[in-house]
Formats: sequence, C-alpha cells, structure tokens
Amino acid sequence: MPKSGKFGTFAGVYTPSVLTILGVIMYMRLGWVVGQAGLYAAIAIILVAHIISVTTGLSISSIATDKKIKTGGIYYILSRSLGLPMGGSIGITLFVGTALSIALYIVGFSESFLGIQAISDFLGLQPDIEGIRIVGSAILILLVIIAFISTSLAIKSQFIVLAAIALSLLSIAAGFFFGENTAIQINFTGPADGHVSMITIFAIFFPAVTGFTAGVAMSGDLADPKKSIPKGTLLSILTGLVVYIGLAVGFAYFVDRDLLLNDTNFINKIAFWSWPVIAGIWGATLSSALGGILGAPRIMQAIAKDKIMPSILGKGYGETNEPRNALIFTFLLAELGVLMGELDAIAEVVSMFYIAAYGFINMAFALESWANTDFRPSFRISRWIGIIGFLASFGVMLQLNPGAMFAAFVIMWIIYFILKRRELKSDFGDVWGSVWSSIVRTSLNKLNEKKLSEQNWTPNILLFSGGSKNRPHLIEFGKQLIGKYGFLSNFDLVIRKNDQDLLFARQEQVIKDADSDENQGFFTRRQSCTDIYSGIEQVAANYGFAGIEPNTVFMGWPRKTTEPERFLRLLRNLQKLDLNIVMMDYDQERGFGKRKQIDVWW
Repeated sequence: MPKSGKFGTFAGVYTPSVLTILGVIMYMRLGWVVGQAGLYAAIAIILVAHIISVTTGLSISSIATDKKIKTGGIYYILSRSLGLPMGGSIGITLFVGTALSIALYIVGFSESFLGIQAISDFLGLQPDIEGIRIVGSAILILLVIIAFISTSLAIKSQFIVLAAIALSLLSIAAGFFFGENTAIQINFTGPADGHVSMITIFAIFFPAVTGFTAGVAMSGDLADPKKSIPKGTLLSILTGLVVYIGLAVGFAYFVDRDLLLNDTNFINKIAFWSWPVIAGIWGATLSSALGGILGAPRIMQAIAKDKIMPSILGKGYGETNEPRNALIFTFLLAELGVLMGELDAIAEVVSMFYIAAYGFINMAFALESWANTDFRPSFRISRWIGIIGFLASFGVMLQLNPGAMFAAFVIMWIIYFILKRRELKSDFGDVWGSVWSSIVRTSLNKLNEKKLSEQNWTPNILLFSGGSKNRPHLIEFGKQLIGKYGFLSNFDLVIRKNDQDLLFARQEQVIKDADSDENQGFFTRRQSCTDIYSGIEQVAANYGFAGIEPNTVFMGWPRKTTEPERFLRLLRNLQKLDLNIVMMDYDQERGFGKRKQIDVWW
C-alpha cells in the first residue's frame, strides 16, 4: 500500500514512462522513419535504440536496488556514484535535455493541433513555425499552471491519457485491416530514394526510447523506489519495443509510402476511427510534456540542494516539497525550445544530451559492480551490460554528430572543472576510491609477477629527515632522486618514553603537507619508536607492498652521533635487508652550490 502522498509502480513509474515512450515520435515521426528507411532498416534502428535504453534501464534498476534514491532520479544516482563534480556536470546537461524535451512534445502537439483544418481556420493560424510558436507557448503556460497547482493532479490525469493511447492503437490496428486508406504494400523493404542518411533518421527517432527516465525522475515521490523503479522501468521499455516494432510492420505493409513520407498527420487518415487517434496524439504529447515539467524541476532541485546551483532553485513548498522555483526556471528554458519551432532540430539536440547521460549511467553501474565492495543490489545483472550500454551510447554519439559530441563533452568538462575548483564536499563519498583501490590491487599483482631488471627498476626511497622543517635539504634532494617515476616516503620518527605513550592511529600516521599535495609519488608519514635506530630498522623491514617494496634508505650524514657503534649496526642491518643506503653530507653554508654537479661516493 503506497504511503500517503507517495505513488506506486504503476502510477509513479510505468504510466509516466510509457506515456512518454508512446508519444510524439510514435505518432508524428515513426511513419516517416519507416518510409525513409524501409522496414528492415527501421526495425534495425528501433532495436539499436533499444540496446541503449534496455542496458541503461537495467543499469538504473540495479543501482536503484542498492542505493536509496531520493529526489533527482538519474542525477541523484550519478552524483552519489561518480561524485558531485562529475555528477553535477552530467546532471546539468540532463536537466537541459529534459527541459528541451518538453518543447519537443509541445511542438509535436502544435503540429497535430494546427494540422486539423477546422482548428487552424477557427484560430486564424497556419500550421507554420509562427503558428506553432503561438500555440506551443500557450500550451506550455497551461501545463506549468497545472504542475504548479498539484503534482498529484498531474499524475492522476495521466490515466485518462493512457486509456486514450490504448484506444488510438486499437483504432490504428483496425485501420490496417478495415480502413479505406490502407492496402497491402509491396517492395517496402529497402530505403526510399532521397538524401536523408540513416544517422539522421536515427537521431530523430531516438527520443522515442528516452521516456523511461520520466519515472526515474519522480524517484522522490515514490513509496518504494527500490521496488518500483526496476519493475516500472523495464515494463515500460518492453511495452514500447513491442508497440514500435508492431507499428513499423503495420506501416510498411498497409500504408502507401508517399503518405508516410509527406504527411505527418497520416495516422488520422488510416485509422478506423480518427477521434481516438487525435485524442491519443494530443494526450500523449501533452502528458509527455507534463512528465518533463514534473521531472526537470526535481532534477534541478536536487542539483541546487547539493550547492551546485543557486540555493533558491532548491527551495521546496508545501508538504510535498514542490520545486516551484525550479519549475519557473524549467519553463523559461522550455519556452526557448518552443520558440525554435522545429521538431526535428529539437529531437536531434535532445538525443545528444540523453545519449551522453545514458552512457555515464552505464559507466557508473559498471564501475560500481567492478570496484565497490559495498555494491550489493537485489536486482543483479552482469557488469558487461553496463559496458555494452556505455560503448553503444558513445558509439552512436560519434556516428550521429562528432562535432556535437565534442561540443557536448567540452561543455560538460567546463562545468566539471568549475565544480572541481569549488571543491564541493559530500558526506556520501563516491565510487572512485574503490576504483583506484581495484586498480592498485591489480597493478600490485602484475608488478609482483614481474622479475626485477635494469629496465624496470625505479627508486623507491625511505627518507628519514627528522621532520620536514628540520632538514628541508634532504627532502629537496630526495625529490631529485625519484624524478618523475619513483617513490619517496618521508618518515618523521617520534621517540616515545614507554609502550603506552605516542601510539599513533592509522589515520594519524598519514601527514598531508604541501610536498605530498604538490609532488607525485611523495608521501609523508609519522611513526613512533623507542629509539631512532630501532625505528629506522622497523620501518625498513616492514614498510611497503609486494611489487613496490622500498629499495633505498636515504638519511643525513651523522656528524654528531653519540652512538657510533649502534649506527654501524644499523647500517649492517640495512645491508642485510638488501637495501641501498644513501647518506648526504650537506654543507649549510654552501648549500647545493650552483646545482650543476652531484658527487656520489661509493
């Protein structure tokens, strides 16, 4: 039983998702896709698009059963997996794509609305770009007002639309067999004569399969996201796949090709009853737009709450925390899309944003399942599904428009760089620590398998400087010894008087200083010991991992030692450990001289 004010699988995920999938592209462009590409290529386009949507849907479903997904949907998933800078850069582009998709659906509605002669004559508007802008702007304002009043009202209205779409599909199917404007077609398997490339056809079709994110975007309003998101998402994708392939076959075998290519409102003519189709088109386009109007502000609200965008956009109102400020911002961006007035152009832009987001979702799942020991979803799938989805997404982007892909990545990188510079801190961590840990583990195993040779030897130095401030010349020279590829671990040994005094915890042994931050391969450690000599011996005997064990000890020349015999015993013990020993005799007055020559005495 859903919690008060919360929605279940059918109302909260399946219905908004399937209404967006069976939307403007299905009614206004699928016939054109089949007419241009031919049946076989059209089915191939549908299947390739669904490879991305199915893999992404599976990846989202798996992550959703591991993490507690709150408001923000896909952004929430990415930011909690890939970290705030990367999640934020993708989240902002996803918000823009969702806001523009609102314009896509409204422009599709306006095309159909003004395509009816009686309506265009009554309003005195032509079905051209100016008419589309006027009608589209009015509809956008109306939908925003509905969303402003009540999210619950907006979601409940979707059930009526779902019924209208179901009736329209029955009317279309009946029209194939009993309609006056349909007949069995032949020679429909090849592409049409013309200059439209398959890549362009794919770009225009792809927004049809992006609708499953409408339900994910409502994650904060779901009673049980872990249960509802996997079930509702996958069922909506499967429904869309069956309907699209069924319609493609029907269009190819029963509808004249010229009608498909030249009339975007041909479905009204071939359907057995036209009124359910008109109701379905209007209901699907308007409900899809409404889904975007509900989802996009929640993405922006989540981004703002993470302090990536101004806090005013994250403010919520009422018991259900309605994101009204973010809704106004969404309206402004969607209105810019409506003013473009070109459905095909908007579809291509929306495709690029969504495909990029889907690629990163699949990457996030693959990284989580590979590296994160805490990743234990109840919905388990192979990480190869995420890898295939990631490669398919960016392979398609590269084919669609390499220039647009490059521009999209530049924009995302700029946003990432800005967020990284702001040093945003989160209390939920990210997957990258686990990724680096897995890489280190694999690398250590590989290094341990290799035999040491002159070609792969690198300096791995233990430096006993007595503290960075005491003998900075040792640190400076140590950096020169390791160069770009070696390791230098600087130990500050602190003498304790008894076994209970000055035992440093693990996290206290690591010292973050300017040298550690600025130099690759430089680490500063603090260690307690009963005396300096035993401390050096203990560190030299035990510090390091298999594959990257220290090979050199570096320390200052003992000018004022009071225990020369103990010091000699230390050198013999270090020699028994098969360690190189470097001692530096530094003249305080001369320093490093002209820094042109180093004398090494063997």
